[in-house]
Amino acid sequence: MKAVVCRSPGDLVLENRAEPGAPPPGWARIAVSHVGICGTDYHIFEGKHPFLAYPRIMGHEVSGTVVERGDGVELAIGEPVIINPYLACGQCVACRHGKPNCCVRIEVLGVHRDGAMCDEILVPAQNLYPANGLSLGDAAAVEFLAIGAHAVRRSLSAPGQRTLIIGAGPIGLGTALFARIAGLDVSLLDMSTERLAFAESELGFAALDGSKAQAADLVRQASGGEGFDLVFDATGNTQSVQSAFTHVAHGGALVLVSVVKDDITFSDPEFHKREMTLVGSRNALRADFDHVAASIRNGAVPLEKLVTHRTTLADTPRDLARWAHEKSGLIKAVIEVG
Repeated sequence: MKAVVCRSPGDLVLENRAEPGAPPPGWARIAVSHVGICGTDYHIFEGKHPFLAYPRIMGHEVSGTVVERGDGVELAIGEPVIINPYLACGQCVACRHGKPNCCVRIEVLGVHRDGAMCDEILVPAQNLYPANGLSLGDAAAVEFLAIGAHAVRRSLSAPGQRTLIIGAGPIGLGTALFARIAGLDVSLLDMSTERLAFAESELGFAALDGSKAQAADLVRQASGGEGFDLVFDATGNTQSVQSAFTHVAHGGALVLVSVVKDDITFSDPEFHKREMTLVGSRNALRADFDHVAASIRNGAVPLEKLVTHRTTLADTPRDLARWAHEKSGLIKAVIEVG
């Protein structure tokens, strides 16, 4: 089969690889249809991912079709599926408490093990969700949107709360969309005038342009000096995360959607006097995938605006390398495999 392989940082090639073979019990063989390109994939290509062994087939935002079943798998041959790329052990403390998204021994397709930038892949049946009428193109977008949907659910928000999303990349935009679906009053803060213009004109969000004024001043102005009830940081930037503590209103919450490699420090007196809640959010659960899929079906998510770039498996080495540096106009790129 054909596979796009990142052999080392900056070295992305199309190779012939052995087909995955027959699925073991409880697994299915999937013909890959569409793969979204994530910020993680760009980081792997650029050599910025801290926990990765090369060579690696990337790709964890995936849709496909069941072509072969292992023993005990009830999905029908030909079933279109959404793939949950978080492979959990099922036995650790997180899994026992219904949180396989933060499994102690989690393996994410395309990161800890080879992913779906290829013709076929083996996946545990428990990680395959019937698309139930979604097109395979739309089904490949469910995973990246589920990250934001999970973060909103983790926030224990209430309708009407003033909400700030920091970072207008794909994850931030997804978080903003599902915050709005939850009834929150959403504003977006970013340093990119272009991305904020997209969020404002195409998606209807209030925009705070951090390239034109200090973030603290923008937050004070937008919140009447009180801060935001909920703040989500989706930047992956250490300085932004640390600054986000000061944007939270008394009694409010800060949700860390993105991950940074550095230690995060904050003023304990400022944290305590606000009686703040600090929430970590990692990956997503089946309930989040289902919520996203339903929201796409009912038209609440304008995927036609979010997917701005498309390519093929053969052209991915060229295009992914280019898009890693040419970000203008890029929101979400999708590889059309099948």
